[in-house]
Amino acid sequence: MVMSDYLRLGVNIDHVATVRNARGSDHPDPVDAAILAEEAGADGITAHLREDRRHIRDRDIARLKETLKVPLNLEMAATGEMQQIALKHKPHAICLVPERRQERTTEAGLDVFGQKETLGEYIKPLQNTGCRISLFVGTDLKQIRAAAEVGAQVVEIHTGPYCEAQHDGLDQAISRELDKIKKAAQVAHEFGLEVHAGHGLTFQSVREIASIGIIRELNIGHFLIGEAIFSGLKEAVQAMRQTMDEARNGQ
Repeated sequence: MVMSDYLRLGVNIDHVATVRNARGSDHPDPVDAAILAEEAGADGITAHLREDRRHIRDRDIARLKETLKVPLNLEMAATGEMQQIALKHKPHAICLVPERRQERTTEAGLDVFGQKETLGEYIKPLQNTGCRISLFVGTDLKQIRAAAEVGAQVVEIHTGPYCEAQHDGLDQAISRELDKIKKAAQVAHEFGLEVHAGHGLTFQSVREIASIGIIRELNIGHFLIGEAIFSGLKEAVQAMRQTMDEARNGQ
């Protein structure tokens, strides 16, 4: 595998907004959290604007775009409403994800193969504004191939099953899921796609993923916001940055 010297860290600030929304107030402010993460070494900020606005709100996206010095990655479903919002704000990157109202978090990759014709047309106006298009996918190779065929520049590989196996201490499942991720990353790279990864990563599970040289960026949110309760957000981001760097350098 081709090694990249530097692995970018995107910090997802959705669950700061989840805490805010639990009281219906303005505190804690996810934009303030994004600024702290930026100061701590985040290379980008990710925010998922869901159809039901369960955490990030429209105004948050506008303020993030106005405030951030690092790139904003907008996660969203491939709907007409979300397309119009993205065209208005023109984030640096857009990651298209599946959305199911009943799920607590994104549970699977996007079915790119089954939506090739519609997705290809959907992303064109977004790319025309200069947005980089990423598709959140599982490790099914036909989905990786389809992502290249619709014209995406990036795929983000769903690391959830691997992280669940890590959490449960299932050695065979860990090895199997890690092999799938490595194969998917290699195939994506061969198709000319930039490879990102994310979902469920912790200080423990991030090490093996960070050591995969083809992967250029990791997006991590829930774990860092949880750790921030105990250590502070800056400290959590800095610790993750250090862990990623050590793993990247084989330490």
